[in-house]
Amino acid sequence: MAAHTPPAIDLPAGPSGLVFNIMRFSTHDGPGIRTTVFLKGCSLHCFWCHNPEGRKSEPEAIHLEERCTQCGDCVRACPHGALHLNGRLFRDLGLCQRCGECADVCPVSAQQLAGRWMSVHDTLVEILKDEVFFDESGGGVTVSGGEPLMQPEFVEALLRECKARRIRTALDTCGYAATGILQRVSENVDLFLYDLKVMDPEKHRQFTGVGNELILNNLKMLVERGSAVTVRVPIIPGVNADAANFSALVEFLAPLGLREIDLLPYHRIGSAKYSRLHLSYQMEGMEPPMPAQMDAVAARLTHDGFSVRIGG
Repeated sequence: MAAHTPPAIDLPAGPSGLVFNIMRFSTHDGPGIRTTVFLKGCSLHCFWCHNPEGRKSEPEAIHLEERCTQCGDCVRACPHGALHLNGRLFRDLGLCQRCGECADVCPVSAQQLAGRWMSVHDTLVEILKDEVFFDESGGGVTVSGGEPLMQPEFVEALLRECKARRIRTALDTCGYAATGILQRVSENVDLFLYDLKVMDPEKHRQFTGVGNELILNNLKMLVERGSAVTVRVPIIPGVNADAANFSALVEFLAPLGLREIDLLPYHRIGSAKYSRLHLSYQMEGMEPPMPAQMDAVAARLTHDGFSVRIGG
């Protein structure tokens, strides 16, 4: 297939967003083939988070020591003198300005910058590279995070420009945001991928850092406005994979008429990122749920009248 060249885009100056990844050809963030834009900054701090680089609302320098060849290119490129070699690479966090110069010159991508400011224009240029795949697969763009509603002006502007080009839009959110912000952004969202992590409010606060009253009320608001919503539930053994949580989930969702549920099994894929960010991993020793356990949860929810997918 010939390469697709996006048309020139003429946009007025607008808000910039702090983006830490743009994933192309995604099949797990909504229907069809999608481009997922991951934004930095999150209002929750879930113990099991697999994108810890999306938590802080600022760029972060990451060093993948296992890739480093100690060539010294990054040391020479650093304009702030924050890097030096002495048997291994050392970074002075007090001097590092997270400018990304080291990541730009690293030949093996051992130096990376999680989070770069991007305009709506530049983000849209990346999205439009995959437009032909959206049309053929029924896909589109998904904005995720972190929590994208931490950057509402950028999200609203980006989704509005996507809708103006008839690109289907999805927003992956935990729902912890001012209701007015969510209402405003929802005008340009075709599908919400809405996370419900734990139904018990105190347990939710224990494992995410915040209560869930606002999250549940915002979900009710979206349903009342007629928004399309797929509920996403991470299955975390020892946290929410118990009968009481599923009973509360069914009791809450059934009156709302929400029937689409994606079950997302806990995994440890992102655990290695924590040490690179100088963070502790709070789920150390926790094993992912067995396939039989996931099947049992799916069967229970299916019996209660829900359409269930494992994996989302």
